[in-house]
Amino acid sequence: MNQCIHPAGAQLSARFSKRTITSLRTLSYRIFSHDLSSCLSSGIFFTLYFGIHSVFLPALSFHYRVNNVDHDKHFSNLSEGINHALSHVVVTLMAVGIAFSMPAIAEYILFNWWPMVEGNSQLLLVTEIAFAAVLVLLFNVAKIAWDGIRSMQMNKIASLVYAREERGWNSRRKERDMRRLIANVRDVYIMSITGNDTLSADNLDLQKTFDMAYEIRVLLANPYGKGIATRALSTEDPEASLKAHREQVENSIAFLRKLADAGKKIKLKFYDEPPFWKLVVTGEYVWVQYCHIGMDLKSQPEYVFGLQHDQPQRGFFEPFYKHYLDQWKDIDHPEFNFETCELVYRNAEGNEFKRTNFPTHTHVNIATG
Repeated sequence: MNQCIHPAGAQLSARFSKRTITSLRTLSYRIFSHDLSSCLSSGIFFTLYFGIHSVFLPALSFHYRVNNVDHDKHFSNLSEGINHALSHVVVTLMAVGIAFSMPAIAEYILFNWWPMVEGNSQLLLVTEIAFAAVLVLLFNVAKIAWDGIRSMQMNKIASLVYAREERGWNSRRKERDMRRLIANVRDVYIMSITGNDTLSADNLDLQKTFDMAYEIRVLLANPYGKGIATRALSTEDPEASLKAHREQVENSIAFLRKLADAGKKIKLKFYDEPPFWKLVVTGEYVWVQYCHIGMDLKSQPEYVFGLQHDQPQRGFFEPFYKHYLDQWKDIDHPEFNFETCELVYRNAEGNEFKRTNFPTHTHVNIATG
């Protein structure tokens, strides 16, 4: 049976239903708002913490050094351990601050900012532009972080622990960290053109390493050989370049003689081929520069490759180290005698079969090479 409802009663019922729903929503919000905010803050905190610590911090950090190559190594000193702990504290505080401010920020936007923006077209436009700019910034940061992660992975495969092209305040700070890592090595192996940039009293980068090392092997380009003559021809003033090469080699010999007088085990050899690589092997690291023809060696980029203990065959440390050993064992590369200033040639068994004076009497004509 159909029943008629009075219009006034229907209107009163609708108002009552609306108030009831509003009251239930308010009550539910009061009951669950605290727990919801806590859950939301906790979720945001853990997301930010692991995101910043695992993704953004390693990708954007300027302290990507040897610890990224060998994760099994312990901290080399107390200060490094403290810095690592402080980085965790900073990341945690950042995540806590951002996470627990999100509910307050959301409440302000929903109940204060949005009612003002809704009725103001200009303010709405400014808000949309600002929001779009923030999204662009976040996406760019995410892309930089992703590219940084891929770069870190490739650096680890190549065993690249450091690289520089120009000396700046940041590169000098990193070089100080690298010098601390190689300060106490026993053996130092050097392959260079004249050795002037490495074997010098003014070179503070390896001074402590030379003081602590027991054996130093040096392989230099013969300043009277065809290789140096070919390199000098590529410069603007070949005669001046050749003279400078010979003077720098003499300075390197004098520096090595001082180290020998101080009780170091010094061996010096010369090669006649055109210089191709400059290598400095210090313990588990090899410093590499390409000897570009016609350009100063100091202007070339420098790379440092480290030995990976878990996978020694991976990376460029082993190839460059083996290249140095092959050049050192080459019987065509004579050894310099510091007492007699002679070049001593030895066969594969290590027996001497020839000696020549240094400088050699048969100087290479620079015009013909």
